[in-house]
Amino acid sequence: MTLEYKDNGLVPAVIQNAVTLQVLMVGYMNEEAYLKTQAEQRVTFFSRSKQRLWTKGETSGNFLEVVSIQEDCDQDSLLIKVNPKGPTCHKGSKNCFNDDSVNGFLYELEQIIEQRIEEGDESSYTVSLIKRGINKVVQKFGEEAVELIIEAKDDNDVLFTNEAADLFYHLLVLFKAKNTKIGDIEKVLRERSK
Repeated sequence: MTLEYKDNGLVPAVIQNAVTLQVLMVGYMNEEAYLKTQAEQRVTFFSRSKQRLWTKGETSGNFLEVVSIQEDCDQDSLLIKVNPKGPTCHKGSKNCFNDDSVNGFLYELEQIIEQRIEEGDESSYTVSLIKRGINKVVQKFGEEAVELIIEAKDDNDVLFTNEAADLFYHLLVLFKAKNTKIGDIEKVLRERSK
């Protein structure tokens, strides 16, 4: 990696949760901080206020364990995916933006399903399934659940993951039929986790 250190020899580093893809914080690295981060696989910044290297979690124990490091197209900023060990923000929250929303590909797929239904394209499998009514949607979801259970008992990981994908897709169609969103289910799960 050939980084271009600008602005007093620093590059911005966007820190993202490797699992949820939520942006946790932004810090700055000089070359020494970057090399230490690479070597130790824990995020170390150059603290502009302290004028020294600062490993996130050095006092709290809430380290940011590195999963991957990517530079941007101009080689003047970093995206670092991490597994956070505790809250990221010094105020005790998961991220420094007071934002609990996390939208991955399933949210994008949810939008695609909604868009196809709204457009009403008769050649779309999704549209034809919805038009057949809630009973057919539920039946198809049940079939996919049974197929996943059967594949779970075997040792073919490819078939298992494909059946799991089918189940997720049909669950999202069922959500649409029931006027439910992924966010509604997340809210329930969040409440339960407390």
